[in-house]
Amino acid sequence: MKTITLKPFALCFVIVGLGQIAFAQSDLKLPDVSQAAEVKQRIALTDITVNYHRPLVNGRKIWGGLVPYGKVWRAGANENTTIEFSDDVSVEGKPLAKGLYGLHLIPNQDSCTVIF
Repeated sequence: MKTITLKPFALCFVIVGLGQIAFAQSDLKLPDVSQAAEVKQRIALTDITVNYHRPLVNGRKIWGGLVPYGKVWRAGANENTTIEFSDDVSVEGKPLAKGLYGLHLIPNQDSCTVIF
């Protein structure tokens, strides 16, 4: 009569089980440090959408430090902030055609210039 030992089968079962656990953990997607956000608002008949990544300050000096004064900065942490208008609009009395625009800033110590 032939005897079958279960040790090799148990060992294979444990190895496969541990492999499955490790493989399942690799699918874990951690959030970005600078989280993405989207804001939508209807003003009159125009839909305005802003997509941005909030920069993590984490004790750093942003204005005049990480972002120097007087230099163009693409607003946003991971990607450029965008603003989209569903209709033609007027910004400070100047016409702006409907569409998707990148949002850039020129920060100064006491003011900030916004560029579309």
